[in-house]
Amino acid sequence: MLEKRRCLGMNWLDLVSYFFGGIFAANAVPHYVAGVMGRPFQSPFAKPPGKGLSSSRVNVLWGLVNAVVAYLLVARVGAFHLRMTSHVLAFGLGVLLISLNSAHHFGQFHGGNASRP
Repeated sequence: MLEKRRCLGMNWLDLVSYFFGGIFAANAVPHYVAGVMGRPFQSPFAKPPGKGLSSSRVNVLWGLVNAVVAYLLVARVGAFHLRMTSHVLAFGLGVLLISLNSAHHFGQFHGGNASRP
Protein backbone atom coordinates (compact mmCIF):
# COMPACT_ATOMS: atom_id res chain seq x y z
CA MET A 1 0.00 0.00 0.00
CA LEU A 2 2.84 2.36 0.85
CA GLU A 3 4.39 1.70 -2.55
CA LYS A 4 1.16 2.70 -4.30
CA ARG A 5 1.12 6.00 -2.43
CA ARG A 6 4.73 6.70 -3.35
CA CYS A 7 4.12 5.76 -6.97
CA LEU A 8 1.08 8.05 -7.30
CA GLY A 9 3.12 10.99 -6.09
CA MET A 10 6.07 10.33 -8.36
CA ASN A 11 6.56 11.83 -11.75
CA TRP A 12 5.75 9.36 -14.56
CA LEU A 13 8.65 10.82 -16.50
CA ASP A 14 10.95 9.20 -13.95
CA LEU A 15 9.59 5.79 -14.99
CA VAL A 16 10.18 6.65 -18.65
CA SER A 17 13.74 7.61 -17.74
CA TYR A 18 14.27 4.29 -15.92
CA PHE A 19 12.84 2.43 -18.94
CA PHE A 20 15.34 4.08 -21.29
CA GLY A 21 18.06 3.62 -18.67
CA GLY A 22 17.38 -0.12 -18.89
CA ILE A 23 17.69 0.03 -22.67
CA PHE A 24 21.06 1.77 -22.51
CA ALA A 25 22.32 -0.51 -19.73
CA ALA A 26 21.47 -3.67 -21.67
CA ASN A 27 22.92 -2.22 -24.87
CA ALA A 28 26.21 -1.47 -23.11
CA VAL A 29 26.84 -5.13 -22.29
CA PRO A 30 27.37 -6.77 -25.73
CA HIS A 31 29.42 -3.88 -27.07
CA TYR A 32 31.68 -3.69 -24.03
CA VAL A 33 32.10 -7.46 -23.73
CA ALA A 34 32.89 -7.92 -27.43
CA GLY A 35 35.33 -5.03 -27.22
CA VAL A 36 37.27 -6.26 -24.19
CA MET A 37 37.43 -9.71 -25.78
CA GLY A 38 39.12 -8.07 -28.78
CA ARG A 39 36.32 -9.02 -31.16
CA PRO A 40 34.72 -6.79 -33.77
CA PHE A 41 30.97 -6.32 -33.40
CA GLN A 42 28.18 -4.39 -35.11
CA SER A 43 27.72 -0.80 -34.01
CA PRO A 44 26.08 2.38 -35.27
CA PHE A 45 29.52 3.52 -36.51
CA ALA A 46 30.10 0.58 -38.86
CA LYS A 47 29.43 0.66 -42.58
CA PRO A 48 26.57 -0.06 -43.08
CA PRO A 49 25.41 1.06 -39.62
CA GLY A 50 24.24 -1.80 -37.42
CA LYS A 51 25.29 -4.42 -39.97
CA GLY A 52 29.00 -3.95 -40.59
CA LEU A 53 31.61 -4.61 -37.93
CA SER A 54 33.33 -2.00 -35.78
CA SER A 55 36.68 -2.50 -34.11
CA SER A 56 36.98 -3.74 -30.56
CA ARG A 57 38.12 -0.27 -29.41
CA VAL A 58 35.06 1.38 -30.92
CA ASN A 59 32.86 -1.17 -29.16
CA VAL A 60 34.53 -0.61 -25.78
CA LEU A 61 33.97 3.13 -26.14
CA TRP A 62 30.39 2.67 -27.37
CA GLY A 63 29.66 0.30 -24.48
CA LEU A 64 31.01 2.80 -21.97
CA VAL A 65 29.00 5.65 -23.51
CA ASN A 66 25.85 3.51 -23.17
CA ALA A 67 26.73 2.72 -19.54
CA VAL A 68 27.20 6.42 -18.74
CA VAL A 69 23.86 7.32 -20.35
CA ALA A 70 22.19 4.49 -18.39
CA TYR A 71 23.72 5.82 -15.17
CA LEU A 72 22.50 9.34 -15.89
CA LEU A 73 18.97 8.16 -16.70
CA VAL A 74 18.66 5.87 -13.68
CA ALA A 75 20.76 7.39 -10.92
CA ARG A 76 20.48 11.09 -11.69
CA VAL A 77 16.78 11.36 -12.63
CA GLY A 78 14.28 11.10 -9.80
CA ALA A 79 15.17 8.75 -6.95
CA PHE A 80 15.52 5.19 -8.28
CA HIS A 81 14.89 2.57 -5.57
CA LEU A 82 15.53 -1.13 -6.08
CA ARG A 83 12.72 -1.89 -3.61
CA MET A 84 10.14 0.07 -5.61
CA THR A 85 8.46 -2.43 -7.90
CA SER A 86 7.45 0.24 -10.42
CA HIS A 87 11.07 1.42 -10.73
CA VAL A 88 12.44 -2.07 -11.24
CA LEU A 89 9.65 -3.00 -13.67
CA ALA A 90 10.28 0.08 -15.82
CA PHE A 91 14.03 -0.60 -15.88
CA GLY A 92 13.52 -4.34 -16.45
CA LEU A 93 11.05 -3.77 -19.27
CA GLY A 94 13.63 -1.62 -21.05
CA VAL A 95 16.26 -4.34 -20.56
CA LEU A 96 13.90 -7.07 -21.80
CA LEU A 97 12.71 -5.25 -24.92
CA ILE A 98 16.15 -4.17 -26.15
CA SER A 99 17.55 -7.62 -25.33
CA LEU A 100 14.89 -9.40 -27.40
CA ASN A 101 15.35 -6.90 -30.22
CA SER A 102 19.14 -7.31 -30.13
CA ALA A 103 18.88 -11.10 -30.06
CA HIS A 104 16.76 -11.03 -33.19
CA HIS A 105 18.83 -8.37 -34.99
CA PHE A 106 22.28 -9.76 -34.22
CA GLY A 107 21.09 -13.35 -34.50
CA GLN A 108 20.82 -12.91 -38.25
CA PHE A 109 24.56 -12.18 -38.40
CA HIS A 110 25.79 -14.72 -35.87
CA GLY A 111 23.46 -17.69 -36.48
CA GLY A 112 21.30 -17.15 -33.41
CA ASN A 113 18.01 -17.10 -35.33
CA ALA A 114 18.45 -20.55 -36.87
CA SER A 115 16.38 -23.24 -35.23
CA ARG A 116 18.34 -26.31 -34.18
CA PRO A 117 16.92 -29.88 -34.38
